[in-house]
Amino acid sequence: MNWHENLKILLAAFAFGYPFVMAWYWMAGGVLFRCFRERHQPAPDAAPALETYPMVSIIVPCHNEEQQAEETFGVLAQVEYPNFEIIAINDGSRDRTGEILEGLAARIPQMRVVHLTRNQGKAKALNAGALLAQGELMVCIDGDALLDRYAVTWFVRRMQSDGRLGAITGNPRIRNRSTLLGRLQVGEFSAIVGLIKRAQTVFGWLFTVSGVIVCFRKRAVHEAGWWSANTLTDDVELSWRIQLAGWRIAFEPQSVCWILMPETLKGLWRQRLRWSEGGTQTMFISMPKLLSAPSAIGVDGLPA
Repeated sequence: MNWHENLKILLAAFAFGYPFVMAWYWMAGGVLFRCFRERHQPAPDAAPALETYPMVSIIVPCHNEEQQAEETFGVLAQVEYPNFEIIAINDGSRDRTGEILEGLAARIPQMRVVHLTRNQGKAKALNAGALLAQGELMVCIDGDALLDRYAVTWFVRRMQSDGRLGAITGNPRIRNRSTLLGRLQVGEFSAIVGLIKRAQTVFGWLFTVSGVIVCFRKRAVHEAGWWSANTLTDDVELSWRIQLAGWRIAFEPQSVCWILMPETLKGLWRQRLRWSEGGTQTMFISMPKLLSAPSAIGVDGLPA
């Protein structure tokens, strides 16, 4: 056989073998996560009791969010956790976002607003919020996301169970379901994405946190070098740097956040293309470091 035929055979084997092998990998990881962690968790319909309640800083970067701000921060004000602050970063919005945030801060005692003079991007907005955060634990959500009232407590519980955790990715759920495309993404996030993150937690390396709902340990972010504005997907790149710095990342399915997703093919294509390009960029940047530091990968100690 010539090299053309050999290449065709290799490509056919990869096209069949990769999804087949990875499907079993994800299913095995999901089963292990369920057997050794989720089945021992308290009931998810209430906040679990904690021995201590450390300060948690909820950081929300906002750019032109006048339509969503009232709802987002109104829900945050109802978070059932006794010791938290809200830091809203107005990232150079050109609409009424700044005015609305100031009005909300006047009504919500835990809330502070920071105004950036021009739009600098999500990474720099998060860096500004993190530098002002009083808490060692920082929960970051998007300006149009709705955080579940118990999510912070579940994050803290998981952080307290393992001092090696540098970040915990939460569980995003789709809330806009008016089109078929939106409803298809409901299944994608609740089943496929959740299964993959469970498996990655078990086997010791998460490709990325969910930037829309994540809890960071400030020390881990500091050691990793904070958020970078030079990458397409800052959440993916920071996830790799945190793990390469010797910290672990895990998935907490009970920390739920309701999010908006594109409901047009054009919007979805742009989003997934950015995700793909950003992930590839991160792999090229981080792979040499990963290959030279195999000890950065660890396996989750499953029992809570």
